[in-house]
Amino acid sequence: MVVPELRPWRAAGPHVARIADAVRPRLARAAETVRPRLARVAEAVGPRSARPDRPGSPRVPRPKTWQFTATAATAGLALAAGVVTAAGPWDSAGQRTAEWDRAVALEAARGADHGGGRAHAGTPPHGSQAAPPAVPVLTGLDGTAATVRSAPGGEALGTVLDPLLGDPALGSRSAAVVDVATGERLHATGSGKALVPASTTKIATAVAALSAMGADHRITTRAVYEPDTEEVVLVGGGDPTLTAREDAGELASLRDLAERTAAALAKRGVREVTLSYDTTLYEGATLHPIGVNPNIAAVTPLMVDEARTDGSTSGPAPRVADPAADAARRFGELLGEHGVKTTPPGPSKATTRASTLAAVSSPPLAALVERMLTHSDNDLAEALARHTALATGESADFAGAGAAITARLEQLGLSTKGADIKDGSGLDRRDKLTADLLTDLLVKAGDPTHPELRPALTGLPVAGFTGTLAGRYTDGAAGVVRAKTGTLTGVNTLAGTVVDKDGRLLAFAFLANGTTDPTAAQSALDKAATALAECGCR
Repeated sequence: MVVPELRPWRAAGPHVARIADAVRPRLARAAETVRPRLARVAEAVGPRSARPDRPGSPRVPRPKTWQFTATAATAGLALAAGVVTAAGPWDSAGQRTAEWDRAVALEAARGADHGGGRAHAGTPPHGSQAAPPAVPVLTGLDGTAATVRSAPGGEALGTVLDPLLGDPALGSRSAAVVDVATGERLHATGSGKALVPASTTKIATAVAALSAMGADHRITTRAVYEPDTEEVVLVGGGDPTLTAREDAGELASLRDLAERTAAALAKRGVREVTLSYDTTLYEGATLHPIGVNPNIAAVTPLMVDEARTDGSTSGPAPRVADPAADAARRFGELLGEHGVKTTPPGPSKATTRASTLAAVSSPPLAALVERMLTHSDNDLAEALARHTALATGESADFAGAGAAITARLEQLGLSTKGADIKDGSGLDRRDKLTADLLTDLLVKAGDPTHPELRPALTGLPVAGFTGTLAGRYTDGAAGVVRAKTGTLTGVNTLAGTVVDKDGRLLAFAFLANGTTDPTAAQSALDKAATALAECGCR
């Protein structure tokens, strides 16, 4: 049985003023110390083009720290200040409103989380308008900088962390802490031991998907016409965010698809059709190994609103048993509202003779990844895992998705020793990851030579404010810790980034298996992350 970890957005409410008063002075002081260096560093370094590592090619040396375009202190602390003062919920495309506003304000200093303007659903897409994969923000100062101190010392860091991570509530545990700017491992406790990662698996899914398809990629749902049989086929493209709600926002709209399909049929003089649906994009079982569970719908390339029946947009919810049939039925009803009579829908497969009547596309992959991470969206995670498989020539089933994710990570030069990825969401208890790999993933996502991976960092929940961390850290490092949570029965994990009190951006991963008190285990992990935020540790 899974302990649900997904939670809806909670407004900061009365906590905002208290938290802001507590952290704003420190944030302001740290930001002031590095601001004078921004212009010179950003001016000295031109943009770098992303270049994925290829198997057999020599490893490209990490850029020297003077080549980074912004500082970890300014990026992390400025973002934290923005979250504290202007935190807000996700918009319909999965992008935090407050961070977009903050990005605009900071773009001139090249320290924003997201560069450029908002992305739109693009139905169909109008060129490359993805939520831009952020200017390189999670980067370090040059070695001569005196405004930000050196990384914490391993021995001193261990003195702080070891007692906290030794809490009996954590059972069997492993931990790693890395300096993002340099890649230096600062602390390790059993960091190479493979444990059940729960939903921190989604970090691997995010990095692999972005690497395989790029931040601009969109998922398309089509309605096609078979002239020989006068059949309309709704072709599932694997977009779980396809919505039938009247206010679709920036999501792909089933209503829009139906309206434009009806208009295209009217031009052909067709007012009565056989309605079918095509789910052949995916292979294998549709039921996740966890079984029927409110945390995930059947894994199919055609569904509407994640097959939820209660009107919710995140978290556990009752689901329809056959999401594809339900989506097709609702599509038929919408066609009927536009004067097209349809038969009850049944499964089929579109032929090569079929012509496209209309298509709608998801928000860009960058936005989907951020939404997946912030809300720990299992349906979206499994969809992105299968799309990674499709993009890399693997079978679009659970086994193929796991193999594709692992292969993409290896192509990025990451060691997958001990890793065993069985799904994209982390709901499968057979998944195994190490703290070393999780921190390596976070560092890779912050590497300025891989800007396409940045949404794997910008999508991490913000402590005390967004997603699965909305109700945590209200008395700790709110707005400073950004991390992906993981919770299964007997499993508690946390992996993300934190800015320490000296302005260093650190990546961390804490994995605990065999926990018996989930509340106590969660509290212990949060205390460890808070200790990193408060630590100079020299």
